[in-house]
This record gives sequence, structure tokens and C-alpha cells, in this order.
Amino acid sequence: MEWKYAVGLILLALAVGVGAGLALARVRRLAETARSGPSEGSAAIEPDDDRPAGKNGMKGLGRKSLDSLRVGVVVLDSDDYPVLVNPAARAMGLLRSGGAPGTIAAHPILRTLAGQVRRTGVRREVELDLPRGRAGGAQAPLGLHLRAVALNSTHVAVEAADVTESHRLARVRRDFVANVSHELKTPIGALQLLAEALLDATQLPDSAPEAQSEDLIAARRFAERIHHESARMGRLVSELLELSRLQGAEPLPNPEPVPLDWVIAEVVDRTRTTSSAKNIEVVYDGPRGAMAYGSDSQIATAVTNLVENAIAYSGEDTKVSLTMRQSDDWIEIDVTDQGIGISPQDVDRIFERFYRADQARSRSTGGTGLGLAIVKHIATNHGGRVDVTSALGDGSTFTLRLPARPPEAPSPSPTAIEIESGVAGR
Repeated sequence: MEWKYAVGLILLALAVGVGAGLALARVRRLAETARSGPSEGSAAIEPDDDRPAGKNGMKGLGRKSLDSLRVGVVVLDSDDYPVLVNPAARAMGLLRSGGAPGTIAAHPILRTLAGQVRRTGVRREVELDLPRGRAGGAQAPLGLHLRAVALNSTHVAVEAADVTESHRLARVRRDFVANVSHELKTPIGALQLLAEALLDATQLPDSAPEAQSEDLIAARRFAERIHHESARMGRLVSELLELSRLQGAEPLPNPEPVPLDWVIAEVVDRTRTTSSAKNIEVVYDGPRGAMAYGSDSQIATAVTNLVENAIAYSGEDTKVSLTMRQSDDWIEIDVTDQGIGISPQDVDRIFERFYRADQARSRSTGGTGLGLAIVKHIATNHGGRVDVTSALGDGSTFTLRLPARPPEAPSPSPTAIEIESGVAGR
């Protein structure tokens, strides 16, 4: 019986040796195939799709499932080389010609996202528009929602979903709002002028109180109301136009150095009337001579909206504080009030258009519901963000974060292009 065991051991050793040889040959074949680029008809670089049984069969089934997905999938190795690509990703144009003839490379956006994921270990998501064709052509850009996650310490998977239609609808909506707002500006301006003329015509005489008839008093009251509501409508139209521009209807100006001393002085001047009406003191505490980069008018508008929001939701005889912090990369401006605060369920929605945490109080303040949405878009368009911390009854602090260096300036540490995807809101 001992010779049977010996023969069995010999056969087992031969089987192990043959299996190891086949595995080594397969690894070499995969390496050669990967460097020459995946073929046009193959979703993945590894060619086992047609093996019918066992683990290889399940592997082939998984690849066929990947091929059938409408979302694009690209897996990048440690050198950002695409080792797995499905047909949907190819159709979206996520591959480019490589440096050497016959090779391929991933789109620069994918490589940037993969680098961020490897460096931070955090999943990245971003929505953007990619031009179609070599020069963009006359076609609408391709809207993509990209999601990058780490598979291990070296490989990153990027999922791409086509959101072109939703982006097209958003552009149509923005264009509609912009066109309607432009058309409304003329009649609203005329209505304001007529209301002012009516106010002058119904001026009540001080010398003869007996001449103040009830009809004249009522006409005066109606004229004041018309003037107030037309002014409010004018502000709403102006803010709708501003929001439409910030959302992409018009290109953003080139970033320029913005002296924040001027911004603070402009904000205090713009809010002086409303703050004085409620005896609210607006104070500033922070460094002088600080600079941000972006659009001076937009930054001033963002800070003004935050201060006006703080004044609107604060009681009389209180204080609104402006505080600035500066680092090599960022400028942070805090706007703190002593107002009513925000409930936890409203914090995540406060930057939505027309959202009101307290409908009754919002009507009394006369706001449009667009001020904080404008702040959010200004911050995002500048590559920054806006956050809020608040509790009911304890006031609120809004923090506007802006870049302190021009976009082309080198960063102190070698980092890839950062893509901010989240904005915390009130």
C-alpha cells in the first residue's frame, strides 16, 4: 500500500506544478494585454468571459453583467492605467489615446479623482459637463455624475452616470427664469415710479388736519403699500437674475485679488439702514489687509446677504459680529448673530431656494428666500463653501470660506486638483 501513497504524492506534485505553470503563463499574458490596451470588443482587459464553469464561469458572468450596465465603469491601477473598462465608459469618451502608439489612457478628470481618493481615502463625487468630439462641435456637452471609490490601496473604481438630460432641463429652467425676470424688470420699474407719483399726490397737509379726509388717508395708505410691494418684487426679480447668473447662465469673471477691507466697509454701508432701524450694532474683528481671490462684487454680495439675514432674524438692541480668520490657502469670514437660531431639521435645507424655516416670521421680515441660496452658489463658484452652526434660541454663525491664493498659484504641498462636492447649509 505504501507504493500507492507514493504514486499519489507524485501525481499530486505534478498537478500542483502544472497548475502553477498555467497560472504564471496567465499572469504574463494579462500583463502583456494590459500594456497594449483593451480591445474594442472587450469590456475588461482580462479575457476569461467565455469559461463556462466554476469560479471562472461566475467571473465571466460578472463581466457580462458589467457590460450590460448603462453606467460607465473604469478601474485604474496605481499608475492610473485603465485595467477594466466597460462599453458604456467607452461610449462616454472616458478613454484617451496613450502616449505610445496603440495604448490608451483614462480621461484627466478620472485620473484626478483617483489621485484624490488614494491620497485621502475618501470617496469623491462630482458632476460636470464634458464637451463632445475633439472641438466640442455643435452638440450639447455630455453631463456626467462621477463617483470614485477605492477598491484597495492601489486600484480605484470610477462610476460614470449620464445626467445630460437633467443638466439640459436645468439650463432650460435657468434660461426661462432669466428671460422672465428680464421681462418683469420694466413693468415693475414703471409700477414703482407710479407708486412714488401717487405718494406725492396724496401727501397729507400738516397745516390743516381737518382737510385730511378719510378717502385721502386711505389713498395714501394704499399708495404706501403699493410702493412697498413693488420694491419687494423688484428685489425678488434682481435676486432671481443674480441666481441665474451664478448657476451658469453667464460665465464667471476671472478671479482677481479682492481687498477684504473694502468688502467689510461695503457690507457695513449697505446694511446701515436696516441695522439702525432695529438698533443692531454691526461690529468687525479680524486682521486688516487680507486678500481673497474672485469677484469683488460677488463676495460683497455674499457677505451682505449673510449680514442682512442675521439682522432680519435678530431682535432689537442686539449685535451682529463679523470675524475673519486667515491661513495660507483660505480666508474664513464668520457672521454671528444673537437671533432666534435654527432648528436641527432646518439646518440641512436652509440654503435651498425659497425655503423658509419659519413661514410666519419670514413673511414679516419681507425677505425673498433667495439670499442664502445666492451665498451658497457664490461660495461654490469661488471654490469655497459656506457652513452654519446654530441652535434654537442661541443665535447662528455662518462661515464663508474663500480662496486666499489665485488658482494658478502653487500649493504648499503637491496635491491634485481638489473637487469640493459637499456644501453644508443652514
